[in-house]
Amino acid sequence: MPPSDTPTNARPQGGGAGAGGGPLIVFDQVVKRFGDLTVLDRLDFSVDPGERVTLIGPSGSGKTTILRLLMTLEKVTEGVIRVGGEPFSHMPRGGSGGLVPAGESYLRERRKRIGMVFQQFNLFPNMTVRQNVIEAPVHVLGIPKEEANAKAEQLLDLVGLADKIDAHPTQLSGGQQQRVAIARALAMSPEILLLDEVTSALDPELVAGVLDVLREVAESTDITMLCVTHEMGFARDVSHRVLMFDQGQIAEEGTPDQIFGDPQEERTKSFLRSVLDNGV
Repeated sequence: MPPSDTPTNARPQGGGAGAGGGPLIVFDQVVKRFGDLTVLDRLDFSVDPGERVTLIGPSGSGKTTILRLLMTLEKVTEGVIRVGGEPFSHMPRGGSGGLVPAGESYLRERRKRIGMVFQQFNLFPNMTVRQNVIEAPVHVLGIPKEEANAKAEQLLDLVGLADKIDAHPTQLSGGQQQRVAIARALAMSPEILLLDEVTSALDPELVAGVLDVLREVAESTDITMLCVTHEMGFARDVSHRVLMFDQGQIAEEGTPDQIFGDPQEERTKSFLRSVLDNGV
């Protein structure tokens, strides 16, 4: 579905658009099945460069599966995903003009455009904070260590952890570890940042600090963000567009003001009543 024409916040202009300045991410009739269970059902949607889109909806509605497909942790059953105007889930088949499911080397190269922050921090416990942040830029992107170190220092300052650069993860709180994970994702200079319930594993008093960091990232960069969250206040503050998912399809979409202030679909209304009544 096309982005809303009247976003609450003006969308920043970002690089990485598809050919002809089109959407950065496109899902074209994407189906994902696990056995007999259809998780995504002929899903069509797109995300513009620099746009921040939040996916909300009940558990099992397909939100996290979208992120996992973009991280190539899962493969599409049917349909095609495109990133930057190029096939992402598939690759060209010789000179025939057709597409075949993407091979590992093709996916590995395109995965460099995307960073992801998971529910769990997944930091290397035997490495310092600095080493965790520079590991992938040095060994995956081939960035000189001195340059990677300089960027790590800038990013750790951004997330408020400049004084913890030589600490180990076990010396940090859960909220601090998640902030390191955000810095680590940004160190790869991704065009797209995926956020999967990044506060769900944190104690309640640590949530606000992590969300503040993500707000700062949103305000200070033109990175494209695709976020799955149950933090409705964060979704309202940060998003240009909110998509309500139900049973593998978009039930409703609009600006944060539209979705949270005047939802049109009964499924959206009932979901928001549920999460807001529970204090989520």
